[in-house]
Amino acid sequence: METEISPNDEELAGENFEDTSSIEVPKLLIDQIIGQDHAVEVVKKAASQRRHVMMIGTPGTGKSMLAKAMAELLPKEELQDILAYPNPEDNNNPKIRTIPAGKGREIVMAHKMEARKKSQSRNMLMMFLIFGIVMYSFYVGQLLWGIIAAIMMLILTRQFMPREEAMIPKLLVSNFEKDHAPYIDATGTHAGALLGDVRHDPFQSGGLETPSHDRVESGDIHKSHRGVLFIDEINTLRLESQQSLLTALQEKEYAITGQSERSSGALVKTEPVPCDFIMVAAGNLDAMEKMHPALRSRIKGYGYELYMRESMEDTPENRSYLVRFVAQEVMRDGHIPDFDKSAVEEVIQEARRRAGRKGHLTLKLRDLGGLVRVAGDIAHSEGATVTTAHHVLAAKKMARSIEQQLADNYLERRKDYQLFSKMGAAVGKVNGLAVMGSDSGIVLPIMAEVTPPQSQAEGRVIATGMLKDIAKEAVLNVSAVLKKVTGKDVIKQDIHIQFVGTYEGVEGDSASISIATAVISALENIPIDQSVAMTGSLSVRGDVLPIGGVTYKIEAAAQAGIKKIIIPKSNADDVLIEDIYKDKVEIIPVTTITEVIEHSLVGSKKDSILQKLREFTDMKLEIPDISDAISNPNSSSSGMQQT
Repeated sequence: METEISPNDEELAGENFEDTSSIEVPKLLIDQIIGQDHAVEVVKKAASQRRHVMMIGTPGTGKSMLAKAMAELLPKEELQDILAYPNPEDNNNPKIRTIPAGKGREIVMAHKMEARKKSQSRNMLMMFLIFGIVMYSFYVGQLLWGIIAAIMMLILTRQFMPREEAMIPKLLVSNFEKDHAPYIDATGTHAGALLGDVRHDPFQSGGLETPSHDRVESGDIHKSHRGVLFIDEINTLRLESQQSLLTALQEKEYAITGQSERSSGALVKTEPVPCDFIMVAAGNLDAMEKMHPALRSRIKGYGYELYMRESMEDTPENRSYLVRFVAQEVMRDGHIPDFDKSAVEEVIQEARRRAGRKGHLTLKLRDLGGLVRVAGDIAHSEGATVTTAHHVLAAKKMARSIEQQLADNYLERRKDYQLFSKMGAAVGKVNGLAVMGSDSGIVLPIMAEVTPPQSQAEGRVIATGMLKDIAKEAVLNVSAVLKKVTGKDVIKQDIHIQFVGTYEGVEGDSASISIATAVISALENIPIDQSVAMTGSLSVRGDVLPIGGVTYKIEAAAQAGIKKIIIPKSNADDVLIEDIYKDKVEIIPVTTITEVIEHSLVGSKKDSILQKLREFTDMKLEIPDISDAISNPNSSSSGMQQT
């Protein structure tokens, strides 16, 4: 059975445009965000009420863009400049003053002008005195001693006379001529850059030292005062920095001190510096695990938590948003030609492919924007006035991810060393399919062998290939199915399962039907057609369940020269393979392990195992609980275990 999957070729929401130059792009960033409607509403509320936000989701779904949009929504008139002044009473405790935005620059310039005037007057007086000393020495015949006295006077004057420059305040935070509230990206910053620091002064005595207030450097938390502080991958911050960040959030001010205890800056600590910012923390799901619990509690209790969507429904309205997205990317880049309608349609088709889900469009728009820019670069290099579908197709080949390039290398190496076959038949050997990264498929050979047990108590299932937790559980599920299907006393045998060439390990359960097919073949000594590859999860009742990355897996198999690909029927509508592969492969959707065996095994013994499988899947017999089998290995119904 062959299923032809055709792309959705509806019109782009009725859009009538020749190229993206006629598409209107909203001025505000918040109106340019696509597919994250719930997040947009939350950000608007958070901006109006000055609430913190934590955004969790896949990279490239718009977290930093939402944070920038929040900064645009904040009122500009509330911005302030922050100045550091010398403290005559305690040189190591500079004073802090806040003034309206833009005034700080005027104050510093006024102090500099006054200091320059005083310095010029002092220098004129000093030169007059030195000239007088030299002339008097010449008059009394002691010119040499007069010159020496003048030099000593110059040195002493420079060293001990008060320096007007030392009294000039330092502008720590300036919002001069800012169009909107500050947006500071503090991702990956060290403690000094985040919390502020005091520079080390090599001249610490003798009147030559730099004034303490002049060595103070503001941190990102201070620069984002009355604005937005964005920290992506917040779990990478040290716990000490997260604790300090929590203090700054609570107090809305944080004194600056030297971050290095060996530096002279460690002696300096300013008065508390205002840092009344809105924090937008971001990361993947694992960010919450390593995030300081109190910091997360602060955000959750005084703000919002958001999970970013990875896809949106493939509707005319959402396709029109993607048309605007292409126009936005062209406008932001400023160096690539506009896209015509055929090019936009090809970008939208790629958005369908990358969604990996039927009836959806991807919202990983950073990666999609990369495709737009590469296509535009190709058009620009050819001197084209507009970017066409031809340029987008060329960009797909040129802008392949590292994982896709690695997958190509793996495929070539496996062909050279014959790690998988695409012709003939073999017992216990099946061509599985896997995904590397998120957008590249590979052929994953899986082998099975049945041997006498190493243990006198019972047989075992031994799986190798750096399997991770979910993959190990998948092997256990397959074991339950095998016991019901074969009817053999498998307790008295060891079953070895090998994932060939998996140097980075295996995760997920999409190899379940491949494992089951290889083991059934080895147990019953029935060959497997090597022109077939397969992917799919398997329930303990023999149902084939959906998996991810089906499009990329099919394309990898087609590129390897495999002719038939078995996939879960529930994934049939997810398949959006490139046109060059459509005539090269036959896609076979299945719902049960019976259909998998029917399309993959060959030989005279095939009918007998199919009969057992049909009885198993048709009757839906009860399967013993695997956990009981594992906990009671001596029971006659214990089944097989993985070690």
